Amino acid sequence: MKKYLIVTGGLGFIGSNFIKLLINKKYSIINIDKISYSSNFYNLRDLSKNKNYKFIKCDINNKKKLIKIFNKYKPLCIFNLAAETHVDRSIDSAKPFIKNNIEGVFNLLEAFKKYYNKNKKTKLIHVSTDEVYGDILRGRTSERYPYKPSSPYAASKASSDHLVFSYIRTYGIPAIITNCSNNYGPGQHPEKLIPKLIYNILNNLPLPIYGKGKNSREWIFVTDHCEALFKIFKMGKLGEFYNIGSNKNYNNLEMTKKILTIAKKYITVGNKVKINFIKDRPGHDIRYALNSKKISKDLNWKTSTNLQQGLKKTFLWYISNYKFFKSINKKQITKRLGNL
Repeated sequence: MKKYLIVTGGLGFIGSNFIKLLINKKYSIINIDKISYSSNFYNLRDLSKNKNYKFIKCDINNKKKLIKIFNKYKPLCIFNLAAETHVDRSIDSAKPFIKNNIEGVFNLLEAFKKYYNKNKKTKLIHVSTDEVYGDILRGRTSERYPYKPSSPYAASKASSDHLVFSYIRTYGIPAIITNCSNNYGPGQHPEKLIPKLIYNILNNLPLPIYGKGKNSREWIFVTDHCEALFKIFKMGKLGEFYNIGSNKNYNNLEMTKKILTIAKKYITVGNKVKINFIKDRPGHDIRYALNSKKISKDLNWKTSTNLQQGLKKTFLWYISNYKFFKSINKKQITKRLGNL
């Protein structure tokens, strides 16, 4: 009898990478995704005929359908990666973020609560972000740091974290909350910084950088994040929060220069590929930085991919998979969002 794991949002960037990792670890996976603009079948095209993989189109707001799926497959764990994730989009319109990141998580929790009442050998891992902590000008945020989100996106994710924890405390559901730093790697939608820069380099376009490029982020290669999630699944303590980060910060200008340096080793960079400073996004946080000592100490986890290795792997993947860009509406790549 197969033992199933469910991944919501499995057609997204982190979700698809995580599913591939779980398949390699010999698990049977149910991928639940509503198919939005950020969903992409390209990333899991090699699994279409895999007997241990099944895709089900479903919105996590659809509680009744979720309950049917849970009862049918009896998952050992549900990893919730379904979310609206782009800050700029949340500035343009907050409503989808409220509906999916708050109401969607509420309906997922209600479905999971009902399933758990009859299936005690299960758990929920809710995947969140470091942006819930807000602007961190100094130091690094531990799991006990107060939430102070700046954008509608971050506020919606903070709300979802609070909802999950309230269900842990009130209803006793077995759940864990994770907060990760900025991910990068193969298969990321080019609305995000690194794949957008790579797309522009490959297409001889200027490189748009907010403000003066001083905004600092903690960067983690996506497979390192996925390995952390798997370790939390196997060893994490129920009811806990775990920060997942690399402990390495770089600002946007530094990242752009690093990617340009890598690109010049493999292609001839066009003359229009130049850094172009553009108007900053409203309410842009200066710095995010996590303290990940807890997961390191308690679960013996640490990153294994340094930034140079990760950026090289990422750039070479996009060169070899240029069809990925063609699977996305060009306006979603080039149109400026979040510009009030």
